[in-house]
Amino acid sequence: MYAIIETGGKQYKVFQDELIKVEKISSNIGDKLDFKVLMLVDGENVTIGEPFVAGAKVVAEVVEHGKADKITVFKYKAKKNYKRKQGHRQPFTTIKIVSVG
Repeated sequence: MYAIIETGGKQYKVFQDELIKVEKISSNIGDKLDFKVLMLVDGENVTIGEPFVAGAKVVAEVVEHGKADKITVFKYKAKKNYKRKQGHRQPFTTIKIVSVG
C-alpha cells in the first residue's frame, strides 16, 4: 500500500516505515504530523481524491531537521567585469511515515 501526499508545494509517493526528506516543516523533533492523501493505492484498488481522498490520512513523525549540501550560484557577464558568487543551503525536514491509510 502506498499513498501520494502533498507538502511544501510538492507531491511525494510514500510507503509505511519509509524515511523521506521534505521541505522544512516548523515542528519539533518527535511530533506527529497528519497529511491529507491525494491518491491511495491498496493492491489493485486505486482511489483518487478530488482533491483529497475522504477519510484517508498519512501519519508521519519528525525525525530531524537539517540543511542540504551547499550549491554555488555564479552569475557572469562576458567582457563586462560582472561576477557574483553566492552559496545556498536548502533547509529540509526528515520524516518517518508511521501509517498509511
